[in-house]
Amino acid sequence: MTPETVSVPADRVTLDGDFAVPASARAVVLLPHGVNNSRQNCGSQSIATELHTAGFATLLVDLLSENEERRYTHPGEQRFDVGLLTRRIVAAVDWATIQPATRSLPIILFGAGTQADAVLGAAADLPDRVLTVVVWGARPDPTADALKRVRVPVLFVAGGQEPALLRLTEEAVRHMEGPHSIRVVPEATHLFEQPNAFDQVITTAREWCDEQLRATPEA
Repeated sequence: MTPETVSVPADRVTLDGDFAVPASARAVVLLPHGVNNSRQNCGSQSIATELHTAGFATLLVDLLSENEERRYTHPGEQRFDVGLLTRRIVAAVDWATIQPATRSLPIILFGAGTQADAVLGAAADLPDRVLTVVVWGARPDPTADALKRVRVPVLFVAGGQEPALLRLTEEAVRHMEGPHSIRVVPEATHLFEQPNAFDQVITTAREWCDEQLRATPEA
């Protein structure tokens, strides 16, 4: 389906997004982009297409405005300001929850790589509005306060070919009090560029979301 280009207000700036709601959508998945990537990348587009087929609405949103993107042409402080990115994810959740087509739907947060800490922070700040979180290719900070505060179920998808990152993820989840799970794609690195690796990420994420929806009284 063809998404609608939308504008999401946040922190006195306007964020660009792609919003798509299939018929009889069961939940809305928010995929934020802010650090060295864009909502237009092929991976995010593939995820969105797969989710639409499975009955999920999607909001792909760039966490930096156009002006900020032009200012920060090299990785800089703002790109890695987890607090700022977290606030903007919260703003995107606020936006999705007031749209007529999605205001009654559960919110699911997806995050890849450097977006993971901000996604977890937003989930910690919004325990009553976020159903679940899926992160992949992440380098979670075991000392992050958000890990201890997250109460919604979190799925970590890790590549089996990078044992150091897998150990980091395992260390991080030991600090979590909320429900969580780690799923490993055995032949993949954290970028999931190997044949069929990213397809496994999408399938695993979709199955996890289905499980969480079935576990809710409203599902």
